Amino acid sequence: MQESLDYILGEMRGALSRVDPGAVEEAIRAFSEARKIFIYGVGRSGLVGQAFAVRLVQIGFDVHFVGDMTTPFVDEHDLAVIVSNTGETMSAVQTANIVRRVGAKVVAVTSNPNSKLSHASSIILEVGQSKDEQKKRLAPLGTIFEDAALVMFDSIVPLIMERMDQNEASLRRRHAIWV
Repeated sequence: MQESLDYILGEMRGALSRVDPGAVEEAIRAFSEARKIFIYGVGRSGLVGQAFAVRLVQIGFDVHFVGDMTTPFVDEHDLAVIVSNTGETMSAVQTANIVRRVGAKVVAVTSNPNSKLSHASSIILEVGQSKDEQKKRLAPLGTIFEDAALVMFDSIVPLIMERMDQNEASLRRRHAIWV
């Protein structure tokens, strides 16, 4: 386990070092201005997006995961965050195109800044990853991207909290009470 842990943590640090601070600031501004926030991703990328959606709800945003039965219409005052490692997942690209067509902003979280998703997006948060032979053995498929995207989102949360004048106590008041 230690070998893969060390590899994954090192690769995540490298991937996160490629995230453009200017794009992060632009994304935070977009969050603070949005009436509704939509999150989309497929598979493990979708799970990462859902975890981020929970934090956004706790901050006080009106957040919806695209595809849920209760997802409302998107309009020009909204923001969509689309998580896709390759940036080529057809449903992610289609979602971005629909969102942009109605005039809303799209934040792409991807490892491919030249992807179709990136081209359809307003803001790109590139979570890059290296391509070496060890990755196949120690962190298969999208492991580095997914783990790094989750850490990136969790690292952005305090910045959004500050912008929205929120603190842990205010988030706790919106924490799930169903359990």
